[in-house]
Amino acid sequence: MNKHTSSLEFYHFPVMLNEVLRISSPSIGGKYIDCTFGGGGYSKEILKYIKTDVKALDRDKNAIPIAKELKKKFPQRFKFYQIKFSQLDTISNDQIDIIIFDLGLSSIQLDDLDRGFSFKSNKELNMAMGLNEISALDVINNLSEADLKSIIKILGEEQEASKIAKNIVKHRNIKKITNTADLVKIIEKSKKKNYFSKINPCTKTFQALRIFVNKEITELINGIIKATKILKPGGKILVISFHSIEDRIVKYFFNNFSKNKARPSRYFPENKPNQLTLFDEYKNKVIRASKEEVDKNIRSRSAKLRFAIRSKDKFENPEDLIKKFKKYLDLEAINV
Repeated sequence: MNKHTSSLEFYHFPVMLNEVLRISSPSIGGKYIDCTFGGGGYSKEILKYIKTDVKALDRDKNAIPIAKELKKKFPQRFKFYQIKFSQLDTISNDQIDIIIFDLGLSSIQLDDLDRGFSFKSNKELNMAMGLNEISALDVINNLSEADLKSIIKILGEEQEASKIAKNIVKHRNIKKITNTADLVKIIEKSKKKNYFSKINPCTKTFQALRIFVNKEITELINGIIKATKILKPGGKILVISFHSIEDRIVKYFFNNFSKNKARPSRYFPENKPNQLTLFDEYKNKVIRASKEEVDKNIRSRSAKLRFAIRSKDKFENPEDLIKKFKKYLDLEAINV
């Protein structure tokens, strides 16, 4: 574990903290769930307000020592669970006021080079966030060329996925791929040089593998559905996303199941009276980090914050959400 994770006073920067606090209004109190505890940034700030109670979860075991320190400070108002988003409904029978998701990798995970998330290291291929059944090493060395191509193309949105997948299989037929440096060489050899791009050529492939290993799309969809189920009327769900697939899912969910379903065109039909509405008016507004925050924390540059307010309508499972993003769910269900 990184030496910094032994204390609450370490370098973790919760993204758009001021915006999250403004929207969630902890000064009036309430029951909170922090779905991505990480370094405890949001939970720690929320608990400064004496009328708040926080339940936090994280699949990463490295969050446990930080959670234990916070528990010592707030023994009556803070609880931590090492679980995934899909298990969210197992921790509370209460109706919750605020539920927060900060998706993707935390700074702690990315900077712990031994975990194989970064293409800047030469470590064993892993990329597991916690409570995993597989690692990136398993994926790279066992899946077919066709499956690798689909994962890299769809989850990484990588245009040169076909060549990358082909070269991965070609390389592993000679020698097993075990570390990040080997994978980096294969990707760089596969891609055309683009001297104008600011994005590292390995970024999209590493993103795709990480998403697949951790079933991030499946967990996100299950998580936001279960969060909505335990959210009280008038309660708020806040989601911070970092790549386009996540944001499309969140935007579609909030838009499609709100009382004033956003329409891409005035020629589209109005809502049907029997349409499932889980949220009150949704303004389809995305919030971005301020220039000052981006200057201090470059990770916040790609962050998008969206939130919705739970309606009084009875909860029903939003089947359309699952159908809409079925190709991602099917992809993550591939056996390794």
